[in-house]
Amino acid sequence: MSDESRKEREILMVMRKVLAQIVKDTTPEFKTMRHPLSPSTIEDIKQCFALIAARERELADAAGAVRERPYYADEKPEAEVVPLHAIERGKKEE
Repeated sequence: MSDESRKEREILMVMRKVLAQIVKDTTPEFKTMRHPLSPSTIEDIKQCFALIAARERELADAAGAVRERPYYADEKPEAEVVPLHAIERGKKEE
């Protein structure tokens, strides 16, 4: 990974964190309260998050990173681990 793409990833991460903090700070405590941001501003913030996520995905793909996806703790894994002591070896008769 080049220094340029690493710097871009850092910038995107900081932008995402700052936007998220702005959303947290401006969100009213109760749903009955009016939001201080206009609906168009809220939509623009959502589009910013989408653009940041898309660019982060592009950078990860260019770097050859494996795409991670969330999973549930009770979800069955794709591969099953078999303990070595559970494997029986063919015993030779003496």
